[in-house]
Amino acid sequence: MIQYIRSLVFIVQMYLAMVIYAVAFLPLVLRDRSKAFTAVRAYSQYVRWSARWIVNLRSEVRGTVPQDEVIIASKHQSFFDIILIVSVLPRPKFIMKSSLRYAPILGWYAERIGCVPVNRGKRTQAIRQMMEGVTAGDAPAGQLVIFPQGTRVAPGAYLPYKVGTAVIYATTGQSCVPAATNVGVFWPRKGILRKPGLAVVEFLPPIAPGLERQAFLTRLEQDVEVASDRLMAEGGMANDVLPTHT
Repeated sequence: MIQYIRSLVFIVQMYLAMVIYAVAFLPLVLRDRSKAFTAVRAYSQYVRWSARWIVNLRSEVRGTVPQDEVIIASKHQSFFDIILIVSVLPRPKFIMKSSLRYAPILGWYAERIGCVPVNRGKRTQAIRQMMEGVTAGDAPAGQLVIFPQGTRVAPGAYLPYKVGTAVIYATTGQSCVPAATNVGVFWPRKGILRKPGLAVVEFLPPIAPGLERQAFLTRLEQDVEVASDRLMAEGGMANDVLPTHT
């Protein structure tokens, strides 16, 4: 019960802090669009700090943090993996679901940093929207983050990897940095309870350009899922709950 109350307090103050940070940075962002990256990174670092002190949820980012223009294909389990990624990348921008454009505060700042909205329900349209957003001449430079399964996936569940990441990889000719996580063990995609422990996002060795589509998807899925399983086991998730990847 105490952890549940702490979790509720944490969530309330997290969204209150979002409003405070958004308003505080607004004058800077209106004058200089690039300051939006400073704003979202500062807020994400605050969320990590407050999670540690209120619900005893520590966090860590492992591996080499990408600095150049690359694709980052990340496992997505909850809002917290986004927080960890944004807290360390210099210029993150996301492929996001179209409805988030209308979310208060979040939608406006997402537009400022160059996030690309897509309609996930229509595959052909979604791929076209992704490519238009990624290749647009006015698109801000930075690290393009995509969730290759297309949505949050609970620990222990399996969802196939979608082709969109491979299309972007082939079209841009950029390296792809896989990213694994275990955050869903502590911060579920739904619900209030936040569990104590160590949440991790790990950047894995990059996949160089030039692989054929299916070979790329196979390697990406293997790299991300195996590393995520390792991190979830480290976080205390029973091995018999984890899916088997071959």
